[in-house]
Amino acid sequence: MTSRNLLSRRAWIAAALTIIALGLVVHRYGLGLSSEAHDVAGDALWAMMIFAWLGALRPMASLTVRGGAALAICWAVEISQLYHTPSLDALRQTTIGQLVLGTDFDARDLAAYALGVLAATALEALARRRQD
Repeated sequence: MTSRNLLSRRAWIAAALTIIALGLVVHRYGLGLSSEAHDVAGDALWAMMIFAWLGALRPMASLTVRGGAALAICWAVEISQLYHTPSLDALRQTTIGQLVLGTDFDARDLAAYALGVLAATALEALARRRQD
């Protein structure tokens, strides 16, 4: 791995951790957002965080590949909320389970995830153009 890749990985990890912190603030305090806006913002940030972790794992992967993978992961997690077992539902009742797996399926979340991935890919595309 080159030092450029290492710096890219570090930048993506920093971005993911920053997004997590912001997401936790939104989750905990709401920042004056309506209940619906609070929910959408949280889901969009979660999708952006997934995109950032994929950047840390595969910094040289194309924007399209990482965006598609992030959206697929987000949608898979949301769709998994239609599946219920006692142990899985117990996990979803914990704070970490709720933050990572969610609790109940909501089709609106699928759009929020798409919005978050779109925002993340647009921000990276803009940053790439500024570098060139």
